[in-house]
Amino acid sequence: MTKEEYLALASEKYDELQALNKIGNFYDYEKEFEKLLKELGRTLLEKNISELSADRRKKNTHKIWIHSNRQPTSV
Repeated sequence: MTKEEYLALASEKYDELQALNKIGNFYDYEKEFEKLLKELGRTLLEKNISELSADRRKKNTHKIWIHSNRQPTSV
């Protein structure tokens, strides 16, 4: 992800973030703020990791370590 892509994603949420200032009580403000940042964080994580496969059933070829026998296995 480039800096420009990050700034574009963040700027999309800026207006929503400013709209939170109109909320009167802190509890609702905090709840909406958390929801907004979760959405932004999820989007950033997905963009940084990689593009998602079109086929959700595609086999994952990454190796992981199983603690019991310390051998890499496919997931």
